[in-house]
Amino acid sequence: MIEVGKPAPDFTAKAFFPNEKKIKQLKLSDYKGKWVVLTFHPGDFTFVCATDLEAFQAYYDKFKALNAEILAISEDSIYSHKVWWETSPRVKKVTYPLVEDIRKDIATVYGFLNTDTGMTKRGTVIIDPDGVVQYISVFNDRLGKDVKHVLNALKGLKYIYEHPAKPEEFDIIPANWEEGMPVIKIRVPDDIGKL
Repeated sequence: MIEVGKPAPDFTAKAFFPNEKKIKQLKLSDYKGKWVVLTFHPGDFTFVCATDLEAFQAYYDKFKALNAEILAISEDSIYSHKVWWETSPRVKKVTYPLVEDIRKDIATVYGFLNTDTGMTKRGTVIIDPDGVVQYISVFNDRLGKDVKHVLNALKGLKYIYEHPAKPEEFDIIPANWEEGMPVIKIRVPDDIGKL
């Protein structure tokens, strides 16, 4: 299972690239230097999953503007991904890669394999440009993702990444923070017990 602050396990997988209508191989490490959002979904041709993919597509330009790429992953084959993209009105809008994990290697190494169902758990991972995991969420399969929250989390993580902490001073992102709101600047030991 992965942990925040640890290197994201690299993987090589086939993916369906809707923009090109092609099946190609991709490698996670090829995205080094970019933020990567892995959006895991239980399976193609399911109901909540289509809304997740559509919601990420609605914000895709905003993710790209932050130097982020989205990769959708389930245990389905690239052939299933392609037909789902061709037949679902929601998924048809998607332009980011749909990654095959038919052997369940990615779901297993990331801790997203539901061993009871054999399907991928619903969740999200954000990886920074250095290939380090910075965010993990896993939740009920019947609950769709709050993509606006994921985008906001990415903005906060990007701020933290661009403002590295020093032992005696660092910035933190407070609860309910949104872009444009102030961060909290901490100075140690002066600010201990003052917040």
